[in-house]
Amino acid sequence: MGFITHGCKSVFDTKAPGIRAWLLRGGWWLLASLIVWSSTLISAFAQAPAIELTELRLERQDNAIVLTSNVRLELGPAVEDALLKGVAIHFVAEATFMRERWYWYDTRTTGAARHYRLAYQPLTRRWRLTLANEASGALAASGNLSQQFDNLPDALSAIRRNLQWKVAELSDLDPDTKYNLNFQFRIDTSQLPRPFQITAGGQNEWNLALSRTVRLGNELWR
Repeated sequence: MGFITHGCKSVFDTKAPGIRAWLLRGGWWLLASLIVWSSTLISAFAQAPAIELTELRLERQDNAIVLTSNVRLELGPAVEDALLKGVAIHFVAEATFMRERWYWYDTRTTGAARHYRLAYQPLTRRWRLTLANEASGALAASGNLSQQFDNLPDALSAIRRNLQWKVAELSDLDPDTKYNLNFQFRIDTSQLPRPFQITAGGQNEWNLALSRTVRLGNELWR
């Protein structure tokens, strides 16, 4: 035991020539950098946003197919901070019907998309959510749905859930063909101001996206 104790002391003893030389050559700087890097990595994982698809259902309504979805969505501190600084955040929900082909890749048949623009208004301290079926350029057009909310959780609740969203006409689909529905939800970082796009590329909090594929059942045509 005495030999082991003496051996450990000699390794960590800063008076030892090898250790002292290593420290003088920048060992302390390297050690400190490793500690900071580890703390940053742990913090990034701890503050990572949460996103999960908790419900996805297709139903027939008259001559159309409607979709109901529910997404568990939590924003990270960097995204919330950007909102409070006046940066609008865009979310996209997409439902795409893919026709199966045994001889090649599946091909897109039809689909629908919803584009959400969430912005904070400092003067009124309210949150404004705009919904459109087109990308950013159409969000300011008349006819799009716009709502005001007193707080961020209420605004996010309106984004999380799609209730009986019409995503296709039955006439666009062939009942004798097999289809898959590809549902996607994400933050559209391409709509951010250029400086934020550069920052978002290296932060896990902005990589908020999910995708789910389901097979269409025959009951939709009955």
